[in-house]
Amino acid sequence: MGPGLGCCLLLLLGGAGGLGGRGVRRGPEREEGLWGRARYEDVEKHLGAVGALSKQYWRYLACKVWQEGCEEKEVEEEESGGSPGWSLPLVGHDYLEVLSAWYCSFRKCCKTGDCRIVNNITGLEADLNRQLHGQHLAKEIVIHAVQGFLQSPQPQKALVLSFHSWSGTGKNFVARLLASHLYRDGLESMCVRVFISLFHFPHHKYMDSYKAQLEKQISETVQLCKQSLFIFDEAEKLHFSLLDAIKPFMARHDGHKMDYRRSIFLFLSNLGGNTINEVALDFWRAGRVREEISIEYLEQRLQLELLEPAKNGYVCSHLLKENLIDFFVPFLPLEYHHVKLCVQDAFLARGLPYTEAAVDEVARMMVFVPKEEKLFSAQGCKSVAQRINYFLP
Repeated sequence: MGPGLGCCLLLLLGGAGGLGGRGVRRGPEREEGLWGRARYEDVEKHLGAVGALSKQYWRYLACKVWQEGCEEKEVEEEESGGSPGWSLPLVGHDYLEVLSAWYCSFRKCCKTGDCRIVNNITGLEADLNRQLHGQHLAKEIVIHAVQGFLQSPQPQKALVLSFHSWSGTGKNFVARLLASHLYRDGLESMCVRVFISLFHFPHHKYMDSYKAQLEKQISETVQLCKQSLFIFDEAEKLHFSLLDAIKPFMARHDGHKMDYRRSIFLFLSNLGGNTINEVALDFWRAGRVREEISIEYLEQRLQLELLEPAKNGYVCSHLLKENLIDFFVPFLPLEYHHVKLCVQDAFLARGLPYTEAAVDEVARMMVFVPKEEKLFSAQGCKSVAQRINYFLP
């Protein structure tokens, strides 16, 4: 045991208090009584007891965090009649959990990525409410779907979410938030894999090779982490054969040796953006607020557009035909006041002061459609962060 951690354990166990608590009696006795033989033996015995207990705590910690020394610990417990002969009255299990988490925060603490899973749904909900603007449907569906899935003791299949909208409305932002609140390392976690269609699978003539690579990468990730997250950006550009190749990973569990039921699949797509925008525009023209748009009304319209004959992987694959997608998540077009909120977030993220006039000016630089109403930002909030550079000294 290293001196630093050993010292900490002694302090936690009351080693220092044990010495100071007994005190050293002073009086008319002879000077050698201060460190007489009897007192020396008493101190030595006390330190030995503390050291032995510290050693057992250390062994327990090593077994719990690094999976080392567990066999030796079990042998000792058997020799003592099935009881370890000691508990955790001073440090306690909670402190060991904290210490384990502290160690894992800067180093891999196990051979799989499962020890890096945090599943912070409370933080996810708070960040969605604070940072995702104009998306009441997306917030509700994502929280409901993910929380229900994680709380299920034995889900029947992987969770599959399909995000739909124009560019810049928050699809990638929500995907990043999910990764950062489900895994300690966010998108850098060994449990998370991100695939971008035109970047990872650019040539149709290599589809057989891509399929084999994709299947292998998904299988290897699930072997490392039972709760894995797979994000497919620009999903509408995925070749249908790739979507069909990963279909078995999203289908109901049928007794395969590898269990994929704890995995989460996200598909990010621009498909359906026109339908979503038309619904939002119709509500605005009717004098109704966008928060009145229900998922039941919008999902029917969205699925009709997705099933229209077109040259995209979604229509040609079995994802829609076999109802493998659990939730279609629509992201509504952003209005002027939503863009202003994005501008404020961009200033704050860079630690820059801002004025209301500056926020308005950045928001007015965006292009708004349709031509007559100029209601929705054509790029959402996608280029807001770059546009505030014009206001820097």
